[in-house]
Amino acid sequence: MVLPKFRWSLLTSAATVHWCNVRIILGEIPPLNTMNETQKMSLGMVGLGRMGANMVRRLMRAGHPCVVHDRSAEAIAGLAKENATGAASPAELVKKLPAPRTIWLMVPAAAVDATIAEFAPLLAPGDVLIDGGNSYYVDDIRRAKELAPRQIAYVDVGTSGGVWGLERGYCMMIGGDAAVVRRLDPIFAALAPGQGDIPRTPGREKLGGTAERGYLHCGPSGAGHFVKMVHNGIEYGIMAAYAEGLGILHSANIGKTGSASDAETTPLRHPDLYQFDLNLADVTEVWRRGSVIASWLLDLTAAALAEDQGLSKFAGRVSDSGEGRWTIQAAIDEGVPVPVLSAALYERFASRGEADYQDKLLSAMRFGFGGHVEKGP
Repeated sequence: MVLPKFRWSLLTSAATVHWCNVRIILGEIPPLNTMNETQKMSLGMVGLGRMGANMVRRLMRAGHPCVVHDRSAEAIAGLAKENATGAASPAELVKKLPAPRTIWLMVPAAAVDATIAEFAPLLAPGDVLIDGGNSYYVDDIRRAKELAPRQIAYVDVGTSGGVWGLERGYCMMIGGDAAVVRRLDPIFAALAPGQGDIPRTPGREKLGGTAERGYLHCGPSGAGHFVKMVHNGIEYGIMAAYAEGLGILHSANIGKTGSASDAETTPLRHPDLYQFDLNLADVTEVWRRGSVIASWLLDLTAAALAEDQGLSKFAGRVSDSGEGRWTIQAAIDEGVPVPVLSAALYERFASRGEADYQDKLLSAMRFGFGGHVEKGP
């Protein structure tokens, strides 16, 4: 095989030993421009929840054989019926994969270390562990260092696409050794959405790379989950902005409903200005058509409102899985102001009742200094 020009320069430098070791462990690595989704690779998937199972289905559609494992025997059996190879244990999964093995972990962030501890002793030099969940990038850096003496590569992949990824594809932000990531290109290409019918960004043809196909090698270990972490922080902010704006529109008829007039309530001075009975299903639909705030999140919002404007299936308790907190911590460390992302995270806390105690304290203070009695809902 003919090595790319940049690799010849590396092999003639002090990096010769490093590159030779990589080639022995990983095998010959085709140049990036020769690697595509037509090359088939076997992959082990651990964790067959909503995303993990659909990723297996998408990979098998592209012809990549998959060996699957989950704590649920039912989940394994379900995918086995769809031509995946089931494995009842980590040892069985490793045994059924050809070397060098690639194992993708799609488990909760809190379970990643324990899962790695199960698999690492079973693996050999040149094998790859991929964490495709929402781990903290700091943990990725540590794990890569811990696995390096075993010559087991660790790749972190921030994966976005949710339950729609089977059909739409998955946007992937990847961290890890460049040579390892290149070898895994057929897997990433199969999972990614591809360029599709999205117009090309002006000037993009001069830049090259895989970003416009929906996946990107962001940098060394931790970089993939760092980018995904901030992606999710931005997601919090966008979702909060839609929710707050639609909340204003939802209450735009307050002038018709009347408001209390007492010492504990700020009066509505101009009820005649708030007489609008707005159809939010129609509003969000029209915003989807040519508006500057159109987005996939807006598409999902419009669909939810078209089904039920009262959103009766939802209680309004909004979870956060960690990425918003980690984004704000990074912003503090970097000295970057992020008031929108911070407010969006704190609103999620409040939605779960985390503000109840401090709100009681506010009521207690108002009662203490002014005898203000709480009003009922």
